Formats: sequence, C-alpha cells, structure tokens
Amino acid sequence: MKGSKKVAVVQSNYIPWKGYFDLIQQADEFILFDDMQYTKRDWRNRNRIKTAQGPAWLTIPVEVTGKFSQKIKETVVADPDWPAAHWKTINRNYAQARHYSDFKDRFEALYLGCIEKNLSQINYRFLKTICDILGIKTKISWSMDYQLIEGKTDRLIDLCKQAGAAEYISGPSAKGYLDEALFAQEGIRLTYMNYSGYPAYTQLFPPFVHEVSILDLIFNEGDSAKQSMLSFKDAPARDSGR
Repeated sequence: MKGSKKVAVVQSNYIPWKGYFDLIQQADEFILFDDMQYTKRDWRNRNRIKTAQGPAWLTIPVEVTGKFSQKIKETVVADPDWPAAHWKTINRNYAQARHYSDFKDRFEALYLGCIEKNLSQINYRFLKTICDILGIKTKISWSMDYQLIEGKTDRLIDLCKQAGAAEYISGPSAKGYLDEALFAQEGIRLTYMNYSGYPAYTQLFPPFVHEVSILDLIFNEGDSAKQSMLSFKDAPARDSGR
C-alpha cells in the first residue's frame, strides 16, 4: 500500500518569511537543496526586516569573487563580524515589539554564538531554532544525503522516490518549469503551496508588509505567531525523525 509521506525540496534561506515555514510545516521531510548553484541577490544569504525607514535588508557577506559556479553548500562567509552587526540592527528595530523581550535572550545567543563559516550551516542553525520556537517537528535533511541525478524534474522525482514520498509539495513559482506529467507517471502527487490569504498582524512601522522575515512575526505576535500562518490549522502532530 502506498504511503502518504509528503516531501518538499528547497534551497536553504536566511531567516525566511512565514511562507517558507508554512512549507516546512506542510511536509513530513524538508530537504535543503544546497547542491544548487549559489545565486547573488537572492534569499540564500539575506532577508528583510521592518524599520522606521521601511523594509531593510539584512545580508550575510559571502565570498563570491571568482566563484561564479560555486554551490550553496560551498559558499562561505566573507566577514566573521556579521552576526554582531545583524543582532545590533535587529535589537534597534524590534526592541519595542510586544514580544521582543520574550525571545531576546534566545536570539541574542543564536546570533552571538554563531561561529559557522559555511552559509548552509548558518541557515540550518537559524531554521532549526525558528522551527523549534514555532513547534514545527518536520524532519529537515540535506540533498547531499541522497544520490542526485541530472534534470530538474527528474532529479526532484528521484529525490522523492529515495525519500519514500507519495506527495511532492512545491512553491508556486515552480509551475513554470516542472513537468507535471512525469510526477503523474511515477505515481507521486504534485501539489503547490498557496500563499494567498495571510492575515495582517500587529506590526511596527506601518504600512503593513507581509514579505519580511519570520522574525517580524515572532517578535510582534509571540506564541500567537502560528495564528497568522496558514499551515497550523488542523495540522496533525508528527515525529521529527531527526
């Protein structure tokens, strides 16, 4: 009898927005696809927070000169002082948030204790902590844990088969390149995330913006953050497996 395991395969991002964590919550296994090529000015090493001057970028400086073809898992930090700089900016802009004091010590330790040099490991460090805060139990693994074949859709299907997936959950932007017929041929259900319908929440520095780091939601809503997400309604409990 075919199982019901749901798998998602996504590159690691730095302190991503709430939709990224909704995707993790929807899956039974979330595979960080850091065998992909690192791309500049993307979400791998940066994200946005709210400030009095509007949304602002927090960017981890990484080494890129002469490394055009490097993979995400091969990308390393260019300035070891970035954690202190990011934490100073976060502290300055969120100190007045309603639940900032509830999480200040944990995030301060997370940032100031970050000694990892590899971008993939840094992203993993933050993803795991935020998942723990949100109560997400999904297994997080790495594409390098599996054998990889060529071809965009073929590679994803093969990863799903190796992971024992009955369903592949994709971000909506992949509709433009995934071969849906190949998933059907392999008996793997293909579903797309729908990020519409997010409610507004109490946020500093109007006007309201959805597309900012999950840190904004946590600092403003605290333990009620999940009520402003889409995947926690009637979500079944699951073991992490890792």
